Amino acid sequence: MPSADRPLEWLALARGTLDRVALRRRDDAWLDAAWADPRTRVVVVEQGRALVAFDPAPALVLVPPDRAPDGDRWLLGVDAAGAAYFGVPGPLPAVEGAEPAELRRVGAVLSDRDSGLLTHVVALEAWHATHRFCPRCGMRTRVASAGHVRVCPEDRSEHFPRLDPAVIMLVTDAADRILLARGPQWPADRRSILAGFVEPGESLEQAVAREVLEEVGLSVRDVRYLGSQPWPMPRSLMLGFSARADGDAPLRPDPEEILDAAWYTRDELRAAIEAGEIIAPGPLSIAAQLIMRWYGAELPRMPPF
Repeated sequence: MPSADRPLEWLALARGTLDRVALRRRDDAWLDAAWADPRTRVVVVEQGRALVAFDPAPALVLVPPDRAPDGDRWLLGVDAAGAAYFGVPGPLPAVEGAEPAELRRVGAVLSDRDSGLLTHVVALEAWHATHRFCPRCGMRTRVASAGHVRVCPEDRSEHFPRLDPAVIMLVTDAADRILLARGPQWPADRRSILAGFVEPGESLEQAVAREVLEEVGLSVRDVRYLGSQPWPMPRSLMLGFSARADGDAPLRPDPEEILDAAWYTRDELRAAIEAGEIIAPGPLSIAAQLIMRWYGAELPRMPPF
């Protein structure tokens, strides 16, 4: 029998292979030497998109430093052979056979290295674009630590990339049915598992219990952590859990958060997907991986991303 409680083994956006070499981020001499190294490659990003070539397989287009736009350089890491990788904000260069692509489109089909590179650089771009000024005094900040810190020149405060933790939970009942729900803003055939942001002063397990109670009126127990992945659209970290509904209380969806919710057996879920009544989440999301772990196989008619 498939288990919803086993740790997740594959997550599309948690596959980075580079050493992030954080200790090198303030070493200006090392950074200058790495930028001058002919092995160094650069990911250019513009409004969440990078160049991707799709023939013969999806792959990031990496350019040498002399072909990258002028401006900030963000150190992304070093590979096992010692080659460094940087991110630079656009404009995107013209490369024959390549096209701009967003992380949502290609994150699940890129290689482990490329998926990690794109996830990292998209997250940094989103943060830098929205945190240019000091929240204390309003002065314009400058980039430091190879793109991973912004420093205020007035009060010398350091500001680090913002990250919003969010729990996402696969809830089952005593009959091992799965709970799926639809948000008010979703299409009629869209269903997924419950999720929500962690509040100040709250543990992850408390957030799981609170969100389930608020959204569908259920108490849960046996809350278990299964895995996490970044979701830089724009700045979340998705933390996956399983939980068991405590008792057989009826579902009471909060109309502001949940339009409808229902329990599904494996046979019922398969039939609903095959009939076109439900579109399953794509493999990029941790939601799909949690559902498949419970289901025991890839979902029928699964979207490509």
